[in-house]
Amino acid sequence: MAEAVAHTISVNGQLEPLDGAGSVGDLLDRMSLREKRIAVERNGEIVPRSVFDQTALAPGDRLEIVIAVGGG
Repeated sequence: MAEAVAHTISVNGQLEPLDGAGSVGDLLDRMSLREKRIAVERNGEIVPRSVFDQTALAPGDRLEIVIAVGGG
């Protein structure tokens, strides 16, 4: 019997299990990033903040999450 392969996505180059994260919004909640000033790219395309909760994640997706930091 073959081992079950975990469903993963790549977040900033690191493999992460989906673990119930059905949308970009779910993932951001799990990572405690929802309230941060961030930009999200999924598979090479920017995801507007207004559709984080409607943007479904699938195994193999590649996400880049950039957190804006203030300073000068």
